[in-house]
Amino acid sequence: MTPEELREELASGRVRPAYLLLGEEALLRDDAAAALRDAVLADGARDFNFDPLPGPQTTPARLRDAMATLPIMASHRLVWLQGLEDRRVAGRELCEALADLVPTLEGGEGSVLVVTAPKADRRQRWVKAFAEPSSVVACEPPKNRRGVVAFVKGEAARQGVKLGSGAPEALAERIGPQLMMLRQEIGKVALLAGPGAEVTRAHVAESTSDVAEEPIWELTDAIGEGRAAAALRVLDKLLGGGAAPPALLGSLANHFRKLLRVRSGQQPLGPPFVVKKLQTQADRYTPGRLRKCLDAIHDVDQVLKGRGGLPPTLALERLVMGLSA
Repeated sequence: MTPEELREELASGRVRPAYLLLGEEALLRDDAAAALRDAVLADGARDFNFDPLPGPQTTPARLRDAMATLPIMASHRLVWLQGLEDRRVAGRELCEALADLVPTLEGGEGSVLVVTAPKADRRQRWVKAFAEPSSVVACEPPKNRRGVVAFVKGEAARQGVKLGSGAPEALAERIGPQLMMLRQEIGKVALLAGPGAEVTRAHVAESTSDVAEEPIWELTDAIGEGRAAAALRVLDKLLGGGAAPPALLGSLANHFRKLLRVRSGQQPLGPPFVVKKLQTQADRYTPGRLRKCLDAIHDVDQVLKGRGGLPPTLALERLVMGLSA
């Protein structure tokens, strides 16, 4: 099931007993989780019926207790197991518990389970447990230009923005598969076009001129090549130019996912000079370190969502220094 299919199904009134939001694109996971919260907790008493569980600290017993709790003044409650990491010992125990628990869940009133995980082997027993009547929602970033264009069109429709001929393709070309940045650019170009007006390629060119100069690639290249001082200068330039911290973080996550795929033996797509650059950068890191880099990016994502005490700019600066080391 795709996130769009999930939204359509929820709009029809169907709520499944359990969902696995699986994939590396945090924006899609967050959107799917938000849609589920709105649908499952639509009839009130949200504070009493929403139970977020952090994956690393949740035990199988805690999960079972949460699922057994009855809703208060509502037909459903939502149990959200966040950021499951099955490669950790605690995560493996929790995955085994999920494999036993999910098939026993039934539809109707009661607790609905939502699990988010950036990565998992679909052949594992706990992932297979999310078969009918439950579901796996694929939250992967677009793999090609067609996928990026499809996201642009869907996001524009969600925001109520009219895109003229060639505008979706222009946005896809200038921004690439940076979904958070695409979301923000669609809103920005709609303001430029004016209320209710159709967005044209000319509007896109004017609105996204700074992105077209590729300062994002300057940042990822400086980090990937270990040039920490240069990376900090580019980060300051981007933030000073109005770039949103979540969009920058999304670009870093996308870049390090590419490096991990290259380091794992996958052949990257793109022109020869881009492929060579990615391979050279990937050689600086071990696979284990690349996974730690992605964990660090995830931690800063939590900070940007208000779950930490650091200012966003400082959190990004520390992250850039750590990634560049």
